[in-house]
Amino acid sequence: MKKIIINIFILITFLIIYFLQLNFFSWFKIAGAMPNLFVILVFYIGLFSGRSMGLTYGILFGIVLDLLVGENVGMTAIMLGITGIIGGVLDKNFSKDSRITILIMVVGSTIIYEVGMYVLRYAILHSSIELISFCKILLAEVVFNVFITIILYPLIQKTGHSIENEYKGSKILTRYF
Repeated sequence: MKKIIINIFILITFLIIYFLQLNFFSWFKIAGAMPNLFVILVFYIGLFSGRSMGLTYGILFGIVLDLLVGENVGMTAIMLGITGIIGGVLDKNFSKDSRITILIMVVGSTIIYEVGMYVLRYAILHSSIELISFCKILLAEVVFNVFITIILYPLIQKTGHSIENEYKGSKILTRYF
């Protein structure tokens, strides 16, 4: 029953982020970039609930975003799925209690997402390569995502640990015995 409530909570969070992204953050563009809250959401899903959940929600959210606002169906789904997998992989290797570690992971996942989207746009849509403008947009988006992560970190950590306890359980004793 708790897993169903958690999944409903994640879907409601996606809808809230979707409306924030389209309406509120479109006013705060710097260098043509705004924060990408979907990367942060999918990364945290992967980080706190595992690779498979991160991949599943990344692909699901990516397809929905591609259908609603995307250029091609599948590009956002692929990159958000990879972001979810990255969150699940980093869960095993790093502590989720350190704010600096979380910020570095968000920076890395944002860079991987944006570079991957840029490469996919070039490969699939044959768009032109404008490296300087891409670097400006990437830097602005990374700064935005870090700023949003700093603001939301206590909320994300609290909800993330409850999601982790439900999906992964407490396996501390089984790890050593």
